[in-house]
Amino acid sequence: MQNLILASSSPRRKELLENLQLSFNTVSSDVDEHYDPEWKPDRIVMELAFRKAKFVFKDYPASFVIGSDTVVVNDNHVLGKPQNREEAFSMLKSLSGKTHSVYTGVAIVTPTNEQTFFEKTDVVFWELSDEEINKYLDTGEPFDKAGSYGIQGFGRLLVKGITGDYFSVVGLPVARTMRELIKAGYVI
Repeated sequence: MQNLILASSSPRRKELLENLQLSFNTVSSDVDEHYDPEWKPDRIVMELAFRKAKFVFKDYPASFVIGSDTVVVNDNHVLGKPQNREEAFSMLKSLSGKTHSVYTGVAIVTPTNEQTFFEKTDVVFWELSDEEINKYLDTGEPFDKAGSYGIQGFGRLLVKGITGDYFSVVGLPVARTMRELIKAGYVI
């Protein structure tokens, strides 16, 4: 039987794969997430996803390893995870009433194959008052998420609409990931 590993400690990514009723393990990948500020968002997420997958693959060289990374891009600025409440507030304020893009990169590393891809989804936010932003911050949800929100949680109340793959915004474009896994030789 083939061994499938998700190179992530993200409970959201784990849940997305669990919903597919796949047998897999999760292994956290402790990699350097710095990147060249000149890189475009698609390159950033694919490179970081690849680093995560390769880091785990070196200890499990007979496995199919999935790495993933997500960033939010607003007005050509990459928004990662906020460092504190003030930064989270500022990010959410900058997203208010506008369309931004969420990029999720995926890497699949196997004994015979390495591949990366990304999905881009556009997200439209409602116009948010300072009070709404502060109430959302009080939930504690924004502090471990790119762009300071989670579309699958209370953050869904901020979202007016999306164009693209919802699951990519959550952190893993599951339909495309499964197709790419199968192309790489994974048998379901």
